[in-house]
Amino acid sequence: MAGVYKTPGVYIVEKSAFPNSVVEVATAVPAFIGYTEKADNKGESLINKPWRLTSLAEFQAYFGAAPLDKFVIGDVAAGADQQPAPPAAFTIKGSGHTLARPNDKADTNRYYLYRSIQLFFQNGGGACYIVSVGTYQEVPAIEKAALEGGLGLLLKEQEPTMVLIPDTMALERPVAINLQVNVLEHCASKMKNRFAILDIYDGFNDVAGGDPVKLFRNDLGINFLDYGAAYYPWLNTTIVDTTELGFRNFTDLAKLADVLLAGHGGKEKAPAELQEIIEKVRAITPEQLKKEDDEAGDAPAGDSKELGPKDLHKILFSLSPVYGNVLAAVARKLNLLPPSSAMAGVYTMVDNARGVWKAPANVSLAAVVSPAVNISHDEQEGLNVSTTGKSVNAIRSFIGEGVLVWGARTLDGNSLDWRYINVRRTMIMIEESLRLATKAYVFEPNVSGTWVTIKGMANNFLTSVWKRGGLAGASPEDAFSVAVGLGETMTAEDILEGILRVTILVAVSRPAEFIEITFQQQMQKS
Repeated sequence: MAGVYKTPGVYIVEKSAFPNSVVEVATAVPAFIGYTEKADNKGESLINKPWRLTSLAEFQAYFGAAPLDKFVIGDVAAGADQQPAPPAAFTIKGSGHTLARPNDKADTNRYYLYRSIQLFFQNGGGACYIVSVGTYQEVPAIEKAALEGGLGLLLKEQEPTMVLIPDTMALERPVAINLQVNVLEHCASKMKNRFAILDIYDGFNDVAGGDPVKLFRNDLGINFLDYGAAYYPWLNTTIVDTTELGFRNFTDLAKLADVLLAGHGGKEKAPAELQEIIEKVRAITPEQLKKEDDEAGDAPAGDSKELGPKDLHKILFSLSPVYGNVLAAVARKLNLLPPSSAMAGVYTMVDNARGVWKAPANVSLAAVVSPAVNISHDEQEGLNVSTTGKSVNAIRSFIGEGVLVWGARTLDGNSLDWRYINVRRTMIMIEESLRLATKAYVFEPNVSGTWVTIKGMANNFLTSVWKRGGLAGASPEDAFSVAVGLGETMTAEDILEGILRVTILVAVSRPAEFIEITFQQQMQKS
């Protein structure tokens, strides 16, 4: 500027030739809320403190391991060898006994978070936030108020783009549905920059028996549906292995001993060596189990001192196929998990590989054996398209392809604007990216120079999204348009009031959900 220079010489002035760039925000950072074994960072409590991590090893370091799930062995009709509708009871293979959690009518008060985190990372999960609202108790007490408090803590976190509360499925149905409504409100009304992934309560039941999907639709209401998606049914997974299980998973070792003895033909037919081991199992006390856990070490099998519970477990597992069947029944029950965490992993994997604009569907699920309910083509019609508009995405098993996600709709299935998950999540990404980029121009002069800069910045960003397939159109002009300026988006009064308006139109790519191939016969030509 003239008058600034007072000493003769040569002065160099650099001027910016290009507008600021728009940095694309992260799209796949889920936040999980629930209960953990511990919540500690070198002596500092992490209870009710959102904590970012990137691996299962980090989760275990800060929040501990899996909860201890105990089971009751009960009696059924002699010769029964079928699996009743889970999770009320599982029949132990080859035995006239059932396996259930104590007072387990709807699998309430089960801690789901740890197993859900395992399923998340198995399916491609990456960075995520954990909000621990409490630690495991001897008698589980999962409370809606605590989980809601964790949801409130996320109001101050800007990075998370998805919200999941797996422990919701451990509450009573009316309470669980009310919490899911609050999650939708949090995403759509309070934050507007994140997406809810919901589970269907009792989603292990068939539509023909109890119809959990109908109950879910009736109870959920009609608000904020475009900011969430739901998946059905639950999944039979391979997350829990029988090697993780042992005597600590049973409430009554005497009953377990009876089952094992009966499974080997009773005292008349069971080998003497096996009978001796079974009787030692019957005599194990809770104090012995706790003491061995505290000591964290196994005595060698041939040691002179008395065999401990861990030694007896190893010997019994090798000698008794019946004991193996009992543990397999426990694992089967624990492996029945809600699908939301697996879907969070799928969202992350698809976003990283293709982009947020690719529908998270027609993707196989890892660590999943089968859906808990086998859905047919006709049954899915009622899930995908409903008069209520509350579309529920199906997870189905296909021969030779495995278990696939076979739906990509939000709960607002009747909306032409927000019917598809990838459309809503792409718009969230574009809106957040441009919002954060234009913060640099708050309090800048509301003049043509600022308008041109913002328009160029938005055009460059949207062109980049279009080139990668996020926007539909043969050219950038067909894919989007950016308008800003006096007489175009603003009036003189707007400028006097300090308002700068930018209007952006985008054509977000939509999935080819229905592919129609037409065949007809033609006349013979030769």
